[in-house]
Amino acid sequence: MAVERSNDVPGDLSSLDATLTSIEKVLDVPRLRIELGDLEEQAGDPGLWDDTAKAQDVTTRLSSVRADIERVEGLRRRLDDLSVLFEMAAEEADEGTLDEAHTELQGLQREIASLEVRTLLSGEYDIREALVQITPGAGGVDSQDWALMLWRMYYRWAERHGYPLDVHEWQEAEEAGVKSVIFQCKVPYAYGTLAGEHGVHRLVRISPFDNQARRQTSFAMVDVTPVVDTTDAVEVDEKEIRVDVFRSSGPGGQGVNTTDSAVRITHLPSGIVVSCQNERSQIQNRAAAMIVLQTKLLERKREEEQAQMDAIRGSKGDIAFGSQIRNYVLHPYQMVKDLRTGMETGATGPVLDGEIDDFVEAAIRWRRTPSEE
Repeated sequence: MAVERSNDVPGDLSSLDATLTSIEKVLDVPRLRIELGDLEEQAGDPGLWDDTAKAQDVTTRLSSVRADIERVEGLRRRLDDLSVLFEMAAEEADEGTLDEAHTELQGLQREIASLEVRTLLSGEYDIREALVQITPGAGGVDSQDWALMLWRMYYRWAERHGYPLDVHEWQEAEEAGVKSVIFQCKVPYAYGTLAGEHGVHRLVRISPFDNQARRQTSFAMVDVTPVVDTTDAVEVDEKEIRVDVFRSSGPGGQGVNTTDSAVRITHLPSGIVVSCQNERSQIQNRAAAMIVLQTKLLERKREEEQAQMDAIRGSKGDIAFGSQIRNYVLHPYQMVKDLRTGMETGATGPVLDGEIDDFVEAAIRWRRTPSEE
């Protein structure tokens, strides 16, 4: 297969160099190296794990800082090597080497653009892990099935990137699909990355549940919130909660506990109910459910201050059922289109199989674009 060749290699290399230099300045690589040394010193302290929460914060940040430095330095080395590769190909008139150089150029363009998007994640809560809830809306069983399809899309996206997911709640629907799924994406910057997914997602297709094979429009809500940190966790009075235990059930193919280890917590003042059945013990499920409850209480607290909530989510208007952010059309034509960014593709299959990076990155750029007055 022929490699697509650029018509302006010097210009492309110069542009990549300028972009990467800008990224290095935004990330402040010298500062990151100083922070890395400090974190490594803390990680080497034998008493670090006397405080488990602090130890986890240090090791997580250490991994993140080290990865940022290695990624930037690796791209810089590759860019320097690429200039040499193009020179060699030109001097020797070697078509094979020239194809190799153009392939590497395309790869670098993609990776540097992706890292540039990452530098836009500078919001107050962007570095946090993300708590995502998927809930079916109008459309009956089709919407419940659509909610399950969205869960699979995000699961496959996370799997492609090696991001661990914890399922905190899984409510199976009676006929098909799910009534609710709550999962946590456990990597730094997960919230900043996925915040643009917050909103209503609309599916148009021939319903597999209609014996007359009619076209059906379904809606599902994707709610994305930053996971609470010890610095902003909402205190929950034990007297204000009711804890119930029940037998676990889970998604198809997943090992299910046969003991009453699942936990449901009801926050009596607010009426918020959360449950967790992902862990193996009742104690672990209770701890995970409390994290979800605290996150929801923090979200409610922020919603009381609407201006602050808009800033956290980067909102550019109200998001509610019926005002979708993205359309997924499977009939009468194939198209996925984001109504905010204009990003679209006819490759609906890959998108629903988790290839959503283009949409995610476009939404990040959109969130960081100043609103028009």
